Amino acid sequence: MKIGKIGRNDPCPCGSGLKYKKCCMKREKADLTETYFKRYGIRLKGKQDVEKIKEAGKLAIATLLKVRDILTVGMKTEEIDRVVHEYIVSHGGVPAPLNYRGFPKSVCVSVNEEICHGIPGERIIMDGDIVNVDVTPILNGYYADASMTFFVGNPALDAIKVVNVARESLKRGMKAVKPGARIGDIGWSIQEYAESQGCSVVREFVGHGVGFEFHEPPQVPHYGTKGKGIMLIPGMVFTIEPMINLGKKELRVLDDNWTAVTKDGSLSAQFEQTVLVTKDGFESLTPYDIDDTSLFYPPSSK
Repeated sequence: MKIGKIGRNDPCPCGSGLKYKKCCMKREKADLTETYFKRYGIRLKGKQDVEKIKEAGKLAIATLLKVRDILTVGMKTEEIDRVVHEYIVSHGGVPAPLNYRGFPKSVCVSVNEEICHGIPGERIIMDGDIVNVDVTPILNGYYADASMTFFVGNPALDAIKVVNVARESLKRGMKAVKPGARIGDIGWSIQEYAESQGCSVVREFVGHGVGFEFHEPPQVPHYGTKGKGIMLIPGMVFTIEPMINLGKKELRVLDDNWTAVTKDGSLSAQFEQTVLVTKDGFESLTPYDIDDTSLFYPPSSK
């Protein structure tokens, strides 16, 4: 595998501690697949794997847009779970969250102060709510992971702010992805921006490798230090999914042992895409236009 834009004097991506020119560069056909798996547990994806993940990614985005189109004031979050389950299954997929480590539903639905892992149920969506929907279909044995936060009804200025900061945070995190960059560059880009806007970044939940399994190495924190962490190389596939709080970063988990909420009761928003490191930068395998705010308003809210 060619490892892209890595300088001769950069640290070798294999983690040996030597400069690239004195290590893997010496081997004309250096293949880091085995090294990355042995050292980090990271399984690089080949061309056929990427195509399969893209297909699962198309289903993920279509599912999110299906949910957007039925979201309305007065509906229960349980209805979102029914729609997601039926849509994924009817298109030949399997909802990965269902029964994953005991999670009882096919989708995570997190409203307002709920950060993530909200269990669909009796909660009624109210005018002005922000609703994060996080879907992970398995299609032909491959996983893709994506989420959007939707406005329902007439959102207040605080809701608009935290959603916009979360959108931009994801955008900046993805832009940091390129061969030779470090995982810490992603988190630094997100943290530096979100905190400059007076918001905070959740620490306890991070992005992760995905594709062959629901959760794979590496972990991808949404905070961090520039230039630190595992070096990115082509073939790595992982999620970037910053959870941004309008208030402080601290959270608590409810008695259901899943739903994470902001400790101070402030609003939280999240956007997520699955990205591939390419030889030139990155490609989203669950692409949607993060700048198109119309995507995040259900028809009932327009």
